[in-house]
Amino acid sequence: MRTIGLLGGMSWESTAEYYRLLNELTRERLGGLHSSRCVLYSVDFAEIERLQVEGRWDEAADVLVQAAKALESAGADTLLICTNTMHKVADQVAAAVGIPLLHLADTTAEAVRAKGLHRVGLLGTAFTMEQDFYRGRLASHGLDVLVPDAAGRDTVHRVIYDELCRGIVREESRAAFMAVIGDLVAAGAEGVVLGCTEIELLIGPEHSPVPVFPTTRLHAEAAVRHALGHSE
Repeated sequence: MRTIGLLGGMSWESTAEYYRLLNELTRERLGGLHSSRCVLYSVDFAEIERLQVEGRWDEAADVLVQAAKALESAGADTLLICTNTMHKVADQVAAAVGIPLLHLADTTAEAVRAKGLHRVGLLGTAFTMEQDFYRGRLASHGLDVLVPDAAGRDTVHRVIYDELCRGIVREESRAAFMAVIGDLVAAGAEGVVLGCTEIELLIGPEHSPVPVFPTTRLHAEAAVRHALGHSE
């Protein structure tokens, strides 16, 4: 079993989900008392969020690079950045270590394509929805990516940072997300990518008329497949 390196804390609410999923999925695959072999480096999200807002992405990359190197030194065989937004600096992080980085957008795109879908809506932080680092990565897999209108993007971004990253789940926010999803479907989305690791705390398959793609779970599933590839 390979050791999975988790670069987490962004936010810790979703990192906790990563840890739970990795262990549950490993137990499902191997049975008994088996659990995931993993190491975690959890950063202070307040520091990262401030750098995001100020557009200081190179400095944010430096923080994650140092964390990734620490994970490699701790024995990690593969690396997960446990957040969609910080995949903006995934190339810098991957270049700084000698272990493979499992890119979250790649695992998500593979799941979308496996369902035979080509046009998806994308929910995430404003950085993820509006910048090309994530949308472009999905598009490189042949997907057509739709995002909400400006009001919808504002709603999704606010709920993520003001509520979900703080462990707050509100029914009115769920209803607002469902309305945004409805607009994306009306615009032609065949599925919806939950492109922020916290969104799965709020939205599940039952809240959408089309398939949803939970990026945290998909990332964890890919990591377990990779970790167990040489032990099964």
